[in-house]
Amino acid sequence: MSINTVVTLKKGEGRTLSQGGLWVFDNEIDTIKGHFKNGALVKVEAFNHYPLGIGYINQNSKIRVRLLTRKDTNIDEKFFRMRLANAWEYRKKTVDTSSCRIVFGDADFLPGITIDKFEDILVIQCLTLGMEAYKLLLIDLLKDILKEDGIIIRGVYERSDAKERKKEGLERVKGFIGEPFETRFMITENNVKYMIDVENGQKTGFFLDQKYNRLAIQSLVKDAKVLDCFTYIGTFALNAGIAGAKSVLGVDASELAVSLASENAKLNNLENTVKFECHDVFDFLPELEEKNETFDVVILDPPAFTKSRSSIKNAIKGYREINMRGLKLVKDGGYLATCTCSHFMDEENFKKAIAQAAKSVHKRLRQVECRQQSPDHPILWGDENSSYLKFLIFQVVDERG
Repeated sequence: MSINTVVTLKKGEGRTLSQGGLWVFDNEIDTIKGHFKNGALVKVEAFNHYPLGIGYINQNSKIRVRLLTRKDTNIDEKFFRMRLANAWEYRKKTVDTSSCRIVFGDADFLPGITIDKFEDILVIQCLTLGMEAYKLLLIDLLKDILKEDGIIIRGVYERSDAKERKKEGLERVKGFIGEPFETRFMITENNVKYMIDVENGQKTGFFLDQKYNRLAIQSLVKDAKVLDCFTYIGTFALNAGIAGAKSVLGVDASELAVSLASENAKLNNLENTVKFECHDVFDFLPELEEKNETFDVVILDPPAFTKSRSSIKNAIKGYREINMRGLKLVKDGGYLATCTCSHFMDEENFKKAIAQAAKSVHKRLRQVECRQQSPDHPILWGDENSSYLKFLIFQVVDERG
């Protein structure tokens, strides 16, 4: 494919590219030479005409160009097959692939697209105009690659309903790509069975990035009384239950999530041990404190408190508050598992918020583990957006004891 448009950067710009990232911002560009439509492929060069790579352009977005490659190569079916094959081979070496994220956007050098595999179902999320033109090709190629390993994909569902699509000049869409199928179905992870809903669930229907963090809490919960906050469909709670917890209470503000979580408890024969209730966690934790309730293990898995740099200060307050509430409910010598899923909340600020929370409630923390997202959500150095999940486990000790 011939590429006739050249994007030249200003002198001193292209810092993201030089650090290993894939983005060119609108204010970094000096000139654009050639005729093009938004979404088209363009060549990117430095101010001195040194070639920096090939990507797709969209003047509706502040991220004006997203690179697909740093080489002078054809962006064709062979290219995309190579990218997808590399992504799949990486997953086979690093994670349990029964359900996993096969494509993680920029971190797999396919910016703007995410593809999750749930057993024999694919769920795709396309957020950029440039990838919109290739999404059907990518699905067909990935099906072929998986078929070579004996995996027959029986259905594909699209969850391109995120607000980011609007910034690209795209409509938000969701629905079947190809033949319809039952969108509520069962998967198994860490020996726990889940009924998931890829049509109505959050994001693509299930949070695969916490797979090994859920597994990590299993060693802490034998015969324990456990509280799982922001439980969604019961993921941490059910891992605690299957690992031998004495009792587990999962809490979430969504009635739909709590209903599905209760169904999942029955699916694992844990309905007598693992219970779920619908509450606003911020209101519910003080109620538990007033009743003098305490737990051996408290798990905090809240939604992102910040999605921009401008709101970090408020987010720190939010994380400090929720961790303070959680710490008050942990028995002396018990454990707190806490996390943030915002890449804007870096590890330093997150730990600072937790330390302030512990100090305010007179607790001392002994760090057990500091973890991150599952390897099927790889962190690409130079791309700060790919590093987002911070997950810490602490033993909690009353400093006045």
